[in-house]
Amino acid sequence: MSPRIPAVGVVGAGAVGQAVGAALVSARLCDQLLLASSSVDQAAALADDLNDMCAGIGSPVRAHAVEVAELRSCPAVVVAVRARFTNTRSTDVRMGGMHANAPALLALAEEFRGYPGTLLVVTNPVDLMTRLVAEASGCARVFGLGSSLDTARYRLTLARLLDVPLDAVRGHVIGEHGDAAVVCASTTTVNGTPARVPLEQVRSELRERPGRISAGIGRTRFGPAGALVSALRLVLGVEDGVTELSALYDDVCLGIPLRFSGGRPLPCVPPLDEAEARQWEAARSKLRAAYRGVRGVPSQPLSSGRNS
Repeated sequence: MSPRIPAVGVVGAGAVGQAVGAALVSARLCDQLLLASSSVDQAAALADDLNDMCAGIGSPVRAHAVEVAELRSCPAVVVAVRARFTNTRSTDVRMGGMHANAPALLALAEEFRGYPGTLLVVTNPVDLMTRLVAEASGCARVFGLGSSLDTARYRLTLARLLDVPLDAVRGHVIGEHGDAAVVCASTTTVNGTPARVPLEQVRSELRERPGRISAGIGRTRFGPAGALVSALRLVLGVEDGVTELSALYDDVCLGIPLRFSGGRPLPCVPPLDEAEARQWEAARSKLRAAYRGVRGVPSQPLSSGRNS
Protein backbone atom coordinates (compact mmCIF):
# COMPACT_ATOMS: atom_id res chain seq x y z
CA MET A 1 0.00 0.00 0.00
CA SER A 2 1.35 3.44 -0.88
CA PRO A 3 1.65 5.98 1.94
CA ARG A 4 -1.61 7.76 2.77
CA ILE A 5 -0.46 10.08 5.57
CA PRO A 6 2.22 12.79 5.17
CA ALA A 7 3.84 12.23 8.57
CA VAL A 8 3.45 10.40 11.88
CA GLY A 9 5.40 11.43 14.98
CA VAL A 10 6.80 9.24 17.73
CA VAL A 11 8.04 10.59 21.07
CA GLY A 12 10.31 8.11 22.81
CA ALA A 13 13.07 6.02 21.23
CA GLY A 14 13.14 3.18 23.76
CA ALA A 15 12.00 -0.39 23.20
CA VAL A 16 8.38 0.43 22.35
CA GLY A 17 9.27 3.52 20.28
CA GLN A 18 11.71 1.40 18.28
CA ALA A 19 9.11 -1.31 17.65
CA VAL A 20 6.50 1.28 16.67
CA GLY A 21 8.95 2.84 14.22
CA ALA A 22 9.73 -0.52 12.61
CA ALA A 23 6.01 -1.36 12.38
CA LEU A 24 5.24 1.96 10.68
CA VAL A 25 8.08 1.48 8.22
CA SER A 26 6.77 -2.00 7.37
CA ALA A 27 3.14 -0.83 7.14
CA ARG A 28 4.09 2.06 4.81
CA LEU A 29 1.37 4.11 6.47
CA CYS A 30 3.11 7.48 6.18
CA ASP A 31 5.63 9.31 4.00
CA GLN A 32 7.69 10.71 6.88
CA LEU A 33 8.35 9.26 10.32
CA LEU A 34 9.42 12.00 12.73
CA LEU A 35 11.23 10.81 15.86
CA ALA A 36 11.82 12.78 19.06
CA SER A 37 13.50 11.71 22.28
CA SER A 38 15.05 13.20 25.40
CA SER A 39 18.33 12.07 23.83
CA VAL A 40 18.99 13.68 20.44
CA ASP A 41 21.65 11.07 19.67
CA GLN A 42 19.23 8.22 20.40
CA ALA A 43 16.57 9.67 18.08
CA ALA A 44 19.16 10.21 15.33
CA ALA A 45 20.50 6.66 15.71
CA LEU A 46 17.00 5.21 15.53
CA ALA A 47 16.26 7.27 12.40
CA ASP A 48 19.43 5.93 10.75
CA ASP A 49 18.58 2.36 11.67
CA LEU A 50 15.01 2.66 10.40
CA ASN A 51 16.19 4.23 7.13
CA ASP A 52 18.51 1.26 6.68
CA MET A 53 15.44 -0.94 7.14
CA CYS A 54 13.52 1.15 4.58
CA ALA A 55 16.29 0.59 2.04
CA GLY A 56 16.39 -3.12 2.78
CA ILE A 57 12.66 -3.75 2.33
CA GLY A 58 11.94 -1.08 -0.26
CA SER A 59 9.70 1.00 2.01
CA PRO A 60 9.05 4.59 0.84
CA VAL A 61 8.92 5.86 4.44
CA ARG A 62 11.76 8.16 5.52
CA ALA A 63 12.68 8.64 9.19
CA HIS A 64 14.03 11.89 10.65
CA ALA A 65 15.15 12.91 14.14
CA VAL A 66 13.41 16.14 15.17
CA GLU A 67 12.60 18.30 18.18
CA VAL A 68 9.26 17.76 19.89
CA ALA A 69 7.97 21.11 18.61
CA GLU A 70 8.30 19.87 15.02
CA LEU A 71 5.85 17.05 15.70
CA ARG A 72 2.96 19.51 15.84
CA SER A 73 2.83 19.37 12.03
CA CYS A 74 1.94 15.65 12.15
CA PRO A 75 -1.72 14.59 12.05
CA ALA A 76 -0.92 11.99 14.72
CA VAL A 77 1.78 11.56 17.37
CA VAL A 78 2.52 8.40 19.35
CA VAL A 79 3.57 9.04 22.97
CA ALA A 80 5.92 6.25 24.07
CA VAL A 81 7.77 8.11 26.82
CA ARG A 82 8.90 6.12 29.86
CA ALA A 83 10.77 7.42 32.91
CA ARG A 84 13.64 5.46 34.42
CA PHE A 85 12.39 3.55 37.46
CA THR A 86 12.47 0.09 38.97
CA ASN A 87 9.08 -1.59 39.13
CA THR A 88 8.95 -3.78 42.24
CA ARG A 89 5.27 -4.75 41.99
CA SER A 90 4.23 -8.36 41.61
CA THR A 91 0.52 -7.47 41.21
CA ASP A 92 -1.10 -4.49 39.52
CA VAL A 93 2.23 -4.20 37.72
CA ARG A 94 1.24 -1.49 35.23
CA MET A 95 0.37 0.87 38.09
CA GLY A 96 4.01 0.68 39.20
CA GLY A 97 4.97 3.51 36.83
CA MET A 98 2.18 5.84 37.88
CA HIS A 99 4.19 8.38 39.88
CA ALA A 100 7.40 7.96 37.89
CA ASN A 101 5.84 8.55 34.46
CA ALA A 102 3.31 11.25 35.35
CA PRO A 103 5.76 14.23 35.49
CA ALA A 104 7.24 13.39 32.07
CA LEU A 105 3.79 13.00 30.51
CA LEU A 106 2.53 16.25 32.04
CA ALA A 107 5.59 18.16 30.78
CA LEU A 108 5.14 16.71 27.30
CA ALA A 109 1.43 17.52 27.31
CA GLU A 110 2.26 21.19 27.91
CA GLU A 111 4.29 21.18 24.70
CA PHE A 112 1.21 19.97 22.81
CA ARG A 113 -1.21 22.61 24.07
CA GLY A 114 -3.51 23.56 21.21
CA TYR A 115 -2.28 20.69 19.02
CA PRO A 116 -5.05 19.96 16.47
CA GLY A 117 -4.09 16.34 15.69
CA THR A 118 -4.41 13.04 17.52
CA LEU A 119 -2.22 11.92 20.43
CA LEU A 120 -1.97 8.16 20.99
CA VAL A 121 -0.56 7.36 24.43
CA VAL A 122 1.27 4.07 25.03
CA THR A 123 2.92 4.83 28.40
CA ASN A 124 1.62 2.82 31.38
CA PRO A 125 -0.55 2.98 33.36
CA VAL A 126 -2.08 4.00 30.07
CA ASP A 127 -5.61 4.85 31.23
CA LEU A 128 -4.29 7.32 33.80
CA MET A 129 -1.61 8.72 31.49
CA THR A 130 -4.21 9.25 28.76
CA ARG A 131 -6.34 11.36 31.05
CA LEU A 132 -3.34 13.33 32.31
CA VAL A 133 -2.27 14.14 28.75
CA ALA A 134 -5.82 15.06 27.71
CA GLU A 135 -6.30 17.32 30.70
CA ALA A 136 -2.89 19.02 30.55
CA SER A 137 -2.76 19.46 26.77
CA GLY A 138 -6.35 20.50 26.19
CA CYS A 139 -6.24 18.49 22.95
CA ALA A 140 -9.58 17.30 21.63
CA ARG A 141 -8.32 13.92 20.42
CA VAL A 142 -6.29 11.93 22.95
CA PHE A 143 -6.52 8.14 23.08
CA GLY A 144 -4.61 5.44 24.93
CA LEU A 145 -3.50 2.06 23.69
CA GLY A 146 -4.18 -0.82 26.02
CA SER A 147 -7.52 -2.55 25.70
CA SER A 148 -6.92 -3.11 21.97
CA LEU A 149 -3.87 -5.21 22.85
CA ASP A 150 -5.86 -7.00 25.58
CA THR A 151 -8.59 -7.76 23.04
CA ALA A 152 -6.07 -9.09 20.52
CA ARG A 153 -4.64 -11.39 23.19
CA TYR A 154 -8.14 -12.47 24.20
CA ARG A 155 -9.13 -13.41 20.65
CA LEU A 156 -5.83 -15.22 20.12
CA THR A 157 -6.20 -17.15 23.38
CA LEU A 158 -9.83 -18.08 22.79
CA ALA A 159 -9.11 -19.21 19.24
CA ARG A 160 -6.41 -21.51 20.58
CA LEU A 161 -8.53 -22.88 23.42
CA LEU A 162 -11.53 -23.54 21.18
CA ASP A 163 -9.41 -24.66 18.22
CA VAL A 164 -10.97 -22.22 15.76
CA PRO A 165 -9.46 -19.69 13.34
CA LEU A 166 -8.59 -16.32 14.87
CA ASP A 167 -10.85 -14.50 12.40
CA ALA A 168 -13.83 -16.50 13.67
CA VAL A 169 -13.64 -14.91 17.13
CA ARG A 170 -15.36 -11.62 17.93
CA GLY A 171 -15.22 -10.13 21.41
CA HIS A 172 -13.86 -7.31 23.55
CA VAL A 173 -11.76 -6.68 26.62
CA ILE A 174 -12.58 -3.29 28.13
CA GLY A 175 -12.11 -1.30 31.36
CA GLU A 176 -8.59 -0.93 32.72
CA HIS A 177 -5.49 -2.05 30.85
CA GLY A 178 -4.43 -3.96 33.93
CA ASP A 179 -5.81 -6.15 36.68
CA ALA A 180 -9.29 -4.60 36.41
CA ALA A 181 -9.76 -5.54 32.77
CA VAL A 182 -13.27 -6.77 31.88
CA VAL A 183 -13.57 -9.75 29.54
CA CYS A 184 -16.88 -9.35 27.70
CA ALA A 185 -17.56 -13.08 27.50
CA SER A 186 -21.34 -12.70 27.39
CA THR A 187 -21.20 -11.00 23.96
CA THR A 188 -18.29 -12.98 22.50
CA THR A 189 -19.09 -14.99 19.38
CA VAL A 190 -17.38 -17.64 17.27
CA ASN A 191 -18.52 -17.70 13.64
CA GLY A 192 -21.41 -15.47 14.68
CA THR A 193 -22.65 -17.86 17.38
CA PRO A 194 -22.44 -17.09 21.14
CA ALA A 195 -19.30 -18.71 22.51
CA ARG A 196 -18.80 -20.73 25.68
CA VAL A 197 -15.76 -18.93 27.04
CA PRO A 198 -13.50 -20.79 29.51
CA LEU A 199 -13.08 -17.65 31.60
CA GLU A 200 -10.61 -18.93 34.16
CA GLN A 201 -8.22 -20.14 31.48
CA VAL A 202 -8.63 -16.91 29.52
CA ARG A 203 -8.07 -14.69 32.53
CA SER A 204 -5.03 -16.71 33.58
CA GLU A 205 -3.45 -16.28 30.15
CA LEU A 206 -4.24 -12.55 29.97
CA ARG A 207 -2.76 -12.09 33.44
CA GLU A 208 0.39 -14.14 32.86
CA ARG A 209 1.20 -13.42 29.21
CA PRO A 210 2.73 -9.91 29.62
CA GLY A 211 4.97 -11.08 32.47
CA ARG A 212 6.07 -14.11 30.47
CA ILE A 213 7.02 -11.91 27.52
CA SER A 214 8.85 -9.41 29.72
CA ALA A 215 10.74 -12.18 31.50
CA GLY A 216 11.89 -13.60 28.19
CA ILE A 217 12.79 -10.49 26.17
CA GLY A 218 12.84 -7.61 28.65
CA ARG A 219 9.45 -6.10 27.91
CA THR A 220 6.50 -6.26 25.53
CA ARG A 221 7.08 -4.24 22.39
CA PHE A 222 5.88 -5.82 19.13
CA GLY A 223 2.34 -6.57 20.32
CA PRO A 224 1.77 -2.94 21.33
CA ALA A 225 3.37 -1.77 18.07
CA GLY A 226 1.03 -3.89 15.98
CA ALA A 227 -2.04 -2.72 17.88
CA LEU A 228 -0.88 0.86 17.52
CA VAL A 229 -0.51 0.69 13.73
CA SER A 230 -4.03 -0.75 13.49
CA ALA A 231 -5.34 2.06 15.68
CA LEU A 232 -3.56 4.70 13.59
CA ARG A 233 -5.28 3.46 10.44
CA LEU A 234 -8.62 4.11 12.14
CA VAL A 235 -7.93 7.40 13.93
CA LEU A 236 -6.40 8.86 10.75
CA GLY A 237 -9.35 7.79 8.60
CA VAL A 238 -7.36 5.44 6.37
CA GLU A 239 -9.86 2.69 7.24
CA ASP A 240 -13.17 2.45 9.07
CA GLY A 241 -13.68 -0.07 11.85
CA VAL A 242 -13.81 -0.79 15.57
CA THR A 243 -10.97 -0.89 18.07
CA GLU A 244 -10.69 -0.69 21.85
CA LEU A 245 -8.89 2.44 23.07
CA SER A 246 -8.68 4.31 26.34
CA ALA A 247 -10.92 7.34 26.00
CA LEU A 248 -13.03 9.59 28.15
CA TYR A 249 -16.31 7.90 29.05
CA ASP A 250 -18.44 9.90 31.47
CA ASP A 251 -15.95 10.98 34.17
CA VAL A 252 -13.04 8.59 33.66
CA CYS A 253 -10.64 7.43 30.95
CA LEU A 254 -10.76 3.69 30.35
CA GLY A 255 -10.77 1.18 27.54
CA ILE A 256 -13.93 1.09 25.44
CA PRO A 257 -14.73 -0.05 21.90
CA LEU A 258 -14.80 2.88 19.49
CA ARG A 259 -16.32 2.69 16.02
CA PHE A 260 -14.34 4.94 13.67
CA SER A 261 -15.86 6.33 10.50
CA GLY A 262 -13.75 8.78 8.54
CA GLY A 263 -11.52 9.10 11.59
CA ARG A 264 -14.37 10.11 13.91
CA PRO A 265 -15.01 7.85 16.93
CA LEU A 266 -18.32 6.70 18.34
CA PRO A 267 -18.37 4.70 21.61
CA CYS A 268 -20.03 1.30 21.20
CA VAL A 269 -19.78 -0.37 24.62
CA PRO A 270 -21.39 -3.83 24.43
CA PRO A 271 -24.16 -4.90 26.81
CA LEU A 272 -22.76 -6.47 29.97
CA ASP A 273 -24.11 -9.27 32.09
CA GLU A 274 -24.38 -8.85 35.86
CA ALA A 275 -20.85 -10.03 36.67
CA GLU A 276 -19.30 -7.97 33.88
CA ALA A 277 -21.23 -4.88 35.00
CA ARG A 278 -19.81 -5.25 38.52
CA GLN A 279 -16.30 -5.58 37.11
CA TRP A 280 -16.88 -2.52 34.90
CA GLU A 281 -17.92 -0.40 37.88
CA ALA A 282 -14.96 -1.70 39.88
CA ALA A 283 -12.60 -0.64 37.08
CA ARG A 284 -14.17 2.81 36.94
CA SER A 285 -13.89 3.25 40.71
CA LYS A 286 -10.30 2.05 40.74
CA LEU A 287 -9.26 4.45 37.96
CA ARG A 288 -11.04 7.41 39.58
CA ALA A 289 -9.18 6.79 42.86
CA ALA A 290 -5.85 6.23 41.11
CA TYR A 291 -6.27 9.44 39.14
CA ARG A 292 -6.86 11.42 42.32
CA GLY A 293 -3.77 9.78 43.78
CA VAL A 294 -1.48 10.61 40.87
CA ARG A 295 -2.71 14.21 40.74
CA GLY A 296 -2.49 14.64 44.50
CA VAL A 297 -5.65 16.76 44.50
CA PRO A 298 -9.34 16.09 43.85
CA SER A 299 -9.81 15.91 40.06
CA GLN A 300 -12.19 17.98 37.98
CA PRO A 301 -14.21 15.92 35.51
CA LEU A 302 -13.40 16.43 31.85
CA SER A 303 -16.06 17.33 29.32
CA SER A 304 -17.40 14.18 27.67
CA GLY A 305 -16.95 15.75 24.23
CA ARG A 306 -13.16 15.80 24.28
CA ASN A 307 -12.62 12.74 22.14
CA SER A 308 -15.26 13.42 19.52
